[in-house]
Amino acid sequence: MPIYEYRCLDCNNEMEVMQKFSDEPLSTCPQCGGQLKKLISNSSFILKGTGWYKTDYASPERKKAMEAEKSSGNGKSAKKENSSEKVKN
Repeated sequence: MPIYEYRCLDCNNEMEVMQKFSDEPLSTCPQCGGQLKKLISNSSFILKGTGWYKTDYASPERKKAMEAEKSSGNGKSAKKENSSEKVKN
C-alpha cells in the first residue's frame, strides 16, 4: 500500500498515512479539524537492472553501424558460421 503525505492548512501538521489507491483522500486534520492538503513527495521506487537508462539503448549511429556489420557479413552470425564450418572439416 502506498504512503501518502498530508499537511494541515491551519496548524501545518504533517502526517503520513498508508492508504489504498481506491481510498478517498483525507480532508480533515485529526488534531485541529482543519483542511488537509495532499503533498507530492519522492517515492522509494527504484529501477534497477538493464534497459532503464539512456546508455542501455543504441544510439542512431550505433544502430546504423550494427546494421552495416550484419549486411556486410562481418557480424557475429558470420563468425559463428565460420567456426561451425571449421568443426565440420
